[in-house]
Amino acid sequence: MALSLAIEGLDAGYGAVKALRGVTLHVEAGETVALLGTNGNGKSTLMKCVMGLVRPDRGRMSLSIDGHAHDLTRLSPEAIVDLGVALVPEGRRLFPKLTVTENLMLGAFRKAARSTIDSNLALVFETFPVLKERRNQLAGTMSGGQQQMLAIARALMSSPRLLLIDEPSVGLSPLLVSQTIAKIGELKQRVGLTVLMAEQNFNQAIRIADRGYIIVHGEIAVAARSVDELKANDIVRRLYLGGVA
Repeated sequence: MALSLAIEGLDAGYGAVKALRGVTLHVEAGETVALLGTNGNGKSTLMKCVMGLVRPDRGRMSLSIDGHAHDLTRLSPEAIVDLGVALVPEGRRLFPKLTVTENLMLGAFRKAARSTIDSNLALVFETFPVLKERRNQLAGTMSGGQQQMLAIARALMSSPRLLLIDEPSVGLSPLLVSQTIAKIGELKQRVGLTVLMAEQNFNQAIRIADRGYIIVHGEIAVAARSVDELKANDIVRRLYLGGVA
């Protein structure tokens, strides 16, 4: 399936506060693209723009599927979900008083995903065995790592064409961060997911990314065509690798 996300010259913010300035990036089918940056630099705002939760002030966002371009700036969040875009939000945003299974079923609400509930459920239980063991447990009583697994699994239940993952490492121990990132990489290999992942943990993100962008103060400071190019960049060496530019 041919798929691409193209963002060009995007400005967005909250009232007088401008969170994004002239952001341009693209994601192609089958890629895992990392959007890297520290807190407060606009990563989550960009994710919300793609989902239709924040309306940009200027710029273009287009999702092309099998040669047909969809203008995301004109679509509601519901319509964007129906196109096959799923978000794993920062902070997980689960329904704490519902069980694991109930949270997963809510992820399968998209009409196109209802016929694949059984196969998607088998996939998420195979990928995250602890969710199968705890399928009747209330989500709010699970550990942070287990809740992150559930948030990713819930998004997978929608049979996404494009998966947006916002800060999967937040609030997790280094071991759980490593395990979570590894699972995202495993899913890409197994089912050919296309992923845009916002993350501040550079070293973990580049383990599974094909390439990446660095966002600084709402602007794309680095657009690298490969992980090697990303690691060789002076800004990256200064900010993330302890080097001297």
